[in-house]
Amino acid sequence: MIERYTRKEMGHVWSDLNKFRLWLRVEIAVCRAWNKLGKIPSDALRFIEENTFVDESVVERINQYERVYMHDVLAFVSAISEQIPQYSHYFHMGLTSSDVVDTALALQLRQALELILSNLERVIEKLKELAIAHKHTIMMGRTHGVHAEPITLGLKFLSWYEESKRNRERLKTALENISYGKLSGAVGTYSNLHPDVERLALEDLGLKPEPVSTQIVPRDRHAHVVYALASTAASLERFATEIRHLQRTEVLELLEPFKEGQRGSSAMPHKKNPIHAERICGLARILRANLLVALENIPLWHERDISHSSAERIILPDSTIALDYMLSLFLQILEGLVVYKENMIKNLSLSHGLYASSKVLVKLMEKGIPRDKAYDMVQRCAMRSWQEGIAFRDSLLEDKEVSPLLTLQEIEEAIDPKSFLRHIDYIYERVIDH
Repeated sequence: MIERYTRKEMGHVWSDLNKFRLWLRVEIAVCRAWNKLGKIPSDALRFIEENTFVDESVVERINQYERVYMHDVLAFVSAISEQIPQYSHYFHMGLTSSDVVDTALALQLRQALELILSNLERVIEKLKELAIAHKHTIMMGRTHGVHAEPITLGLKFLSWYEESKRNRERLKTALENISYGKLSGAVGTYSNLHPDVERLALEDLGLKPEPVSTQIVPRDRHAHVVYALASTAASLERFATEIRHLQRTEVLELLEPFKEGQRGSSAMPHKKNPIHAERICGLARILRANLLVALENIPLWHERDISHSSAERIILPDSTIALDYMLSLFLQILEGLVVYKENMIKNLSLSHGLYASSKVLVKLMEKGIPRDKAYDMVQRCAMRSWQEGIAFRDSLLEDKEVSPLLTLQEIEEAIDPKSFLRHIDYIYERVIDH
C-alpha cells in the first residue's frame, strides 16, 4: 500500500523488520521445543536465545544473501546463523520454509487484526453516541433516492452501529480462524520433526496446530480473513455513500468536516466536497478486488505451489493497511460531522406530505374499503398533490371519495411525522443496552 494510506502502527506490522523478527520468534520457539525433547542442549539454547536478533543491519544482511540465493528463508537462516556459528546446526533443524513463513504470517495477521479491531471499536462507540444523540432528529427516509417515510438520523446511525457490531464479530472469528500454525515439514507428515515439536512451539507462540496441513496452512483461512476485511470495508462504503448523498447541495442534511485552511477545488473556491467519504468508497473497491484474489489462492497444486505467495505479499498488507486507514478516516468524519437539522425539516416538506400515503391507505382499509380501491383513491390524490404542487392534506380533503371517509383529524394524524416513529423506543431497546 502506498505511504499516503499507511498508518504508522499498521505499517510496522508489515515491515521487513517485523516480519523477520516474527520468523526468528518462530525459530526460537522450535529450538525451545527441541530442548524440551532433549535434542538441543540447554547451554546451546541459552546462547541462541541471547545472541540472535534482527535489526535494520540484519535485514540488510538478509537482503544481501537473498540477492544471491533468490530464496528469502534461506537468506534469513544464513544471516541468523552468522550470529551463532558454533550452534548454527541447531537452527532451522527439521523445518521447511513454509513452517516458518506460514506460522509467522499467522502472528502477523493477528497483529494486524488486533489493530483493526481496536480502531473498529472506537467507530462503534462513536456510532452509538451519535445514535443516542440524534434519536429524535427527524428526517426524510428515502428509497431509490426518492422520499419514502420519515425516520430519524439516529435510526440511520443505529443501523450503522448494529452492522459494525456484526463486522466486529466477523473479524474476531477471522482472527480465531487464522490463529493456526504448522511445523510439520515438507508435505505435512512430520518426516524430520516430531509432532511434539509443533505442539510445544505453537503453545509457546499462542497458536494452534493446523489439524491437517500440507506444506502450508490451507488458504481458506486466509480467504476468511480477507472476506472479513472486505465486508467491513463494504459497510464503511455504505455509510460513506449515505454521507455523500446527504451532502449534495440540493439536500445538504449532512456535511463531512472541512478544516480551516482546507481547499475543496483548484478552480472553484466555494467547493466543499465529500472527499473523505469518496476516498473510503474508492478504497473499498480495492478490498473487494483483493477478496477475489484470496479466493483464487485456495486451489493450489498438490501439497503446495507458490502461486498464492506472490499475491499474498500484496493483498494481505494492502487490505489490512487500507481498512486500518478507512476506519481512522471514517472516525474523523463522524467526530466532525455537521448536521443541518433545519434542512432536514425543510426537505421533509418538499413532497407536500406525500410520505403519509401509506398511512392514509391503511386508514381507508380500516374503514372497510378494499385495498385496490383504496390504493387508487390515495394514488389519485397523491398525483394531484404532486402535479399541482398543493398539500397532500388539501388534496385528500377536496377529494369527493376520500373526504366523506376521513376526518380532518384523521388526515392530520396520518401526516404528522412523529406518528411514523411511535415504535422507535422498541427498535433502540433491541440494539442498545441502557
